[in-house]
Amino acid sequence: MKPLRAAIVGAESTGKSWLTQSLAEVLRARNHSAHAVDEVLRHWCEREGRTPQQHEQMAIAQQQALVAQKIAEQATESWLLSDTTPLMTAVYSQLVFNDHSLDSLALEHQAMFDVTLLTGLDIEWQSDGLQRDGAHVREPVDQ
Repeated sequence: MKPLRAAIVGAESTGKSWLTQSLAEVLRARNHSAHAVDEVLRHWCEREGRTPQQHEQMAIAQQQALVAQKIAEQATESWLLSDTTPLMTAVYSQLVFNDHSLDSLALEHQAMFDVTLLTGLDIEWQSDGLQRDGAHVREPVDQ
């Protein structure tokens, strides 16, 4: 089976991180090489102790793309599972800041994936600290 590059995207608290890690574990258990790309925004929020401002969105999106691209280049025979992509940073920038400046970067990066999995809203929203805005944000993001 040819390794795939899969992007897992969706609104907050829809299971992206869990799904990314779980898929990687299942693939490894079946003797496939699999790499999971962590969500850059989560680590950024933990480090900074806050959510990003508008002028910080581009750097976060670029870092998310760079990490995935580096892993893809180094692990050409491995599955690549990305816990979100710059596409979601662009969606949030549009909703929160009315900023469309990330759109072209997001769409260009999204093209590197063979498949994009969109998580649904059927999992109950849970707070994880700084990063999450609330259940009311999920539906507009999903749209």
